[in-house]
Amino acid sequence: MTYEAICRSVNKLKRKFKENDPVRLCEDMGIKLLYQSLGTHDDAIKGFFLECKRIRTITINDDLPEVIQRIIIAHELCHAINHRNSKIHAFHDVAVFDQTSVLEKDANLFAAELLLDDNEVLDALNRDTTFFQAAAILHVPTELLDFKFRIMKWKGYKLAEPPINARSNFLKDMEVPYDSYFE
Repeated sequence: MTYEAICRSVNKLKRKFKENDPVRLCEDMGIKLLYQSLGTHDDAIKGFFLECKRIRTITINDDLPEVIQRIIIAHELCHAINHRNSKIHAFHDVAVFDQTSVLEKDANLFAAELLLDDNEVLDALNRDTTFFQAAAILHVPTELLDFKFRIMKWKGYKLAEPPINARSNFLKDMEVPYDSYFE
């Protein structure tokens, strides 16, 4: 998907439901949220979307902090809305398809656009903070802020280059515990 398509998808969702909270959006859209203990080891599954017999579910690892669960839900919401016909959304955590990284990048951009308001990002940056401090103020991993920067630059905002270049699979590879991200 293009930046324009991702922004259009998020804006359409926000307008239709007058909401940007991913949990409430799932409720409003009839997507069932299932919380399962999936562990805290390095390769623990963080979450996944699955549709079976027209029942859409997002399963979330409830061993994760709530702030990360919210990001995972927003990420998986993109798969539920924009990748339903890809036929690989249930397997996005296994790198067996070339298209997987493209879909994961889309989902990260979607989550960043849904969860991070442009003005809030600018306010955090204008507090004379570093990129890393701004991410902490916004309660998001720096990688998600990097994805938001990409969208904001596409929108025409003049931003400095972030000190990182997040990979599409950063959520999968993120180590638990996450508490250090938000201190």
